[in-house]
Amino acid sequence: MEALLRAVTLAGGQSALARRIGKTQSHVAQWLRRGRVGPTACIPIEAAVGGQVTRYELRPDVFGKPPLSSPSSPNEAVR
Repeated sequence: MEALLRAVTLAGGQSALARRIGKTQSHVAQWLRRGRVGPTACIPIEAAVGGQVTRYELRPDVFGKPPLSSPSSPNEAVR
C-alpha cells in the first residue's frame, strides 16, 4: 500500500490520480481501503506518475520482481 500512497501523492491526490488513469476517485479510495490495486490498473498508474512508482511495487504478487536493467552498450555487459 505504500507504493499506492506514493502514487497518490505524486499525482496530487486521489482525484487527480483517478483522472489520469480514467477511473473514479472512489476506485482509488477502495484500493487504499483494501490495501491492494487491481492488476489492470498498475500499468496506467505507473505511466501516470512517470514510472516513479512501478507495477512491480504496486503488485509484486502479479508482476514479480523488476527486470534487471540492460547495459547501455554490449561492452558494459562484459566488464
